[in-house]
Parts: sequence; C-alpha cells; structure tokens
Amino acid sequence: MKTTIPTLSEQMRDGNLFAEQCPSREVLKHVTSRWGVLILLALRQGTHRFSDLRRKMGGVSEKMLSQSLQALEQDGFVDRVSYPVVPPHVEYSLTPMGMEV
Repeated sequence: MKTTIPTLSEQMRDGNLFAEQCPSREVLKHVTSRWGVLILLALRQGTHRFSDLRRKMGGVSEKMLSQSLQALEQDGFVDRVSYPVVPPHVEYSLTPMGMEV
C-alpha cells in the first residue's frame, strides 16, 4: 500500500501551522534548513547535476546534500530525473511548487 505525503499547500489548507503537532512543520524544517535554502536558490537558476550543486554550494558533504535533496523531493519541491547511462546521470530541478517558495 503506497502512502502519499500531503503537499505543503494541502497541509496549510487542512491544518493549523501554529499547532505543535502540525505535520507541515516537518516540511517547513526541510525548506528552511541551511542546505535546503541554498539548494532551492541554486535550482532557481536552472537544472543542475548533483556534482554541479555540490561545487556551487561549497562546504556541503555528499551525504548532507543527498539527504537534503531527498527530503525536498519527498516534499514536492524538487524533481529528480535519472538517466540510465554509465556513469549515472541525474538531474535536479524545481517543481512548480518549488518555484513558488
């Protein structure tokens, strides 16, 4: 059984953002994190590969960049496209919701 994660706009519509238990707080945590903000800013300039993002955002580890991208993807802000080639080619871009942030 596949579970869907509500989008930020759905959570804002259905919940109270100021309530301690509001599920949107987890989403907001990803967007407002140190690396989340920088990722969103970098991707506003266009599609980037993982290595391009890492070079652009000096000081971020591969692990932290990967975790931050995954969280933003799960929250619906980032789109990930993987091409079946060797070496692996993955591109990241903003979704329409990501462009609104």
